[in-house]
Amino acid sequence: MSKLTIKDLVVFITGANREKGIGRALVEEALKRGAKKVYATARDVSQLDGLVQKYEGRVVAVGLDVTNPEQIQKAVQEAGDTQVLINNAGVAGFSGCIFNYDEKAARQEFEVNCFAPLHLMNAFSDSLIKNGNGAIVNVVSIAGLASFPLAATYSASKAALHSLTRAARIEMARHGVPVFGVYPGPIDTDMAARVEAFKESPANLAGRVFDGMEAGVEDITTDPLADAFAGYLKEDPVAAEAMKKEFGSGNHH
Repeated sequence: MSKLTIKDLVVFITGANREKGIGRALVEEALKRGAKKVYATARDVSQLDGLVQKYEGRVVAVGLDVTNPEQIQKAVQEAGDTQVLINNAGVAGFSGCIFNYDEKAARQEFEVNCFAPLHLMNAFSDSLIKNGNGAIVNVVSIAGLASFPLAATYSASKAALHSLTRAARIEMARHGVPVFGVYPGPIDTDMAARVEAFKESPANLAGRVFDGMEAGVEDITTDPLADAFAGYLKEDPVAAEAMKKEFGSGNHH
């Protein structure tokens, strides 16, 4: 069991562009817990101006389209002192598998939710091993544990990330780099505006993420619905299927 305290560490967080988003909350929480420096990314760095001004010298804005390999390599060079990589950037469309299938949405979901974290883990791995006291954190989703039909391709992209997280955990263990998976349910963000369900605040989610890392919990749930869903899934997969109806259309992180 690998425990990790964020104090005095250098953290790289993707997808910090939304004011009401998980990435932004993770940046704020990391700083609150004493992170030495946080690299916050967005495709449009001007969206990060407020963060940079608020935490002068402790937040470094990095322009990054997570689907662009050249930009990933540039980010690795710019943020070579990174110890903790948090893959948070995500996208959700409402694409079904057969009915309401949306090819463009499906491909974007796999590019952003699956290939981007895979490429970032690859690109940062040498730095994380060399710099020590590090970790990888992948923000997955409860949709990665069981498919939500109205967000079928989103669920599939997150299931792929769940699988990659497990594989990376095994590969990085010999180098002393723990890999954490984060499994939110509905969170009160712009992305989940269409979800009809109780939604946890991004700030509370961020607290749960760092609490989980400090406790050495490898698979971290972040809210009451995710806690219940993960519990049901372990005990009774059939009951978990029935419980999905409570989650509306399933546009989780």
